[in-house]
Amino acid sequence: MALKLSSRERRKFSIRNKISGTAERPRLSVFRTAGHIYAQVIDDETGTTLATAGTLSPDLREAAKDGTKTDSAKKVGALIARICLEKKIEKIVFDRNGYLYHGRVKALAEAAREAGLKF
Repeated sequence: MALKLSSRERRKFSIRNKISGTAERPRLSVFRTAGHIYAQVIDDETGTTLATAGTLSPDLREAAKDGTKTDSAKKVGALIARICLEKKIEKIVFDRNGYLYHGRVKALAEAAREAGLKF
């Protein structure tokens, strides 16, 4: 019996076959729900999460309530970039996790680039 996958899951598997995070260039993975957005930096060789941020992070919880969801995504992108730069991570591989590069995902990526991450 074949398992039916959604369009996003098919794109996700296709992307993950091509990219993976290393110690030199970890993977920045984005996950979004209807109301929130999360980002985490992962070293796939060791299977460890190096940094994480989201709209429910203590630093952003109050700030994310004001404005649009796109504004919140920009704040998450800037926060994850700041955390990475503090941990001496400058280069990453961007994993959009099957989501289209549009809207909140694009806003998060551009904010991370503006804050100093290279990808």
